[in-house]
Amino acid sequence: MVRGTYVMESDRTKHRLGTCRALAPPWWESFGFRLRDVLDCDCDCVFCRDRFNFGAQRWSIYGAILEHVHAAAGEFRRHPSAPRYIVAFRGTMSPSHRGDTHANVELLLNRQHGCRRFLDARRKVGELLDYSIAYYGYDAGGSGGGGAVWLAGHSLGASIALDLGRHMMTDDRQRNLPTFLFNPPQVSVAPLLNALRVPDVARRFLFRVSCTVKEKLGAATALRPLERKMEELFERLAPWAPELYVHERDIICRGFIDYFEQRQNMLVDGSSQQVALHGTKLSLRDMLLFLHADNKEGKQVQPHLLPSARLWKTSVQGHRHGLQQWLEPDWILNLRPRLYSYPGA
Repeated sequence: MVRGTYVMESDRTKHRLGTCRALAPPWWESFGFRLRDVLDCDCDCVFCRDRFNFGAQRWSIYGAILEHVHAAAGEFRRHPSAPRYIVAFRGTMSPSHRGDTHANVELLLNRQHGCRRFLDARRKVGELLDYSIAYYGYDAGGSGGGGAVWLAGHSLGASIALDLGRHMMTDDRQRNLPTFLFNPPQVSVAPLLNALRVPDVARRFLFRVSCTVKEKLGAATALRPLERKMEELFERLAPWAPELYVHERDIICRGFIDYFEQRQNMLVDGSSQQVALHGTKLSLRDMLLFLHADNKEGKQVQPHLLPSARLWKTSVQGHRHGLQQWLEPDWILNLRPRLYSYPGA
């Protein structure tokens, strides 16, 4: 499904979209789905707002809403646990896609909460959930109805799906949507530590020191509102455990591996549990921004701060950040999944 969104954008740029020459439909039709809605938007970077044009792609398709079609006798039938809708998001295609570049910069600066692409996805998926509940009686969150809608994305698209899943859990209705993230980006120092070949003992020590510093700073009077806000956020997010598919040597998503594995190491150490619980809810950049922010109620926290997730690791040879690696058979991927649950979830 995610691969199909890449192909659909390629169809658009090559003027195949909506014609018999389009290559995208088989990617979802072969699984009994049809295209219900196209997710697209204009880039809102400074160059596009000022109407400069350097031949780059300003308007683009970044995702799709796919709906399962009732099968006729003898045709492909939906598994009982499969979703009625899949919302799939593609990642970055090329530097000429200006919207992709702008969204990546916003993500790097942790300003994706105001990016038009992220906001558009929130609106359309919210409308889809309201529709599925009103017309099909699905309870899109909580007790057993979360399977009605699945979110999936690769790279930049995984960031959009991650933002969506977090948002659906933290709004008033707390909708727990199954979410599948392939190579989700995470800005951290983990790739640098790998490049310097820092030993595991030193890596654990640095993580422990970082958590201790953040715990002490979080207890400061000026930062107590942020610490309480993060405590409430983690309590709401804890039941939601997105599926994270990561390559052990992918520098773009390596930070997620370190975040969950190092936190788990501290949780099993009785003397470090409180430090881990408090320190991993906070980031130094969030603290700095909070102290200088006019709006202390803002929710612009680091997207990698997740209380729970199931981590699927692979070390398969090939393109470490590519989507195509996940199409390999299971015996080649040799996936090693582990569920990291937040205490009390």
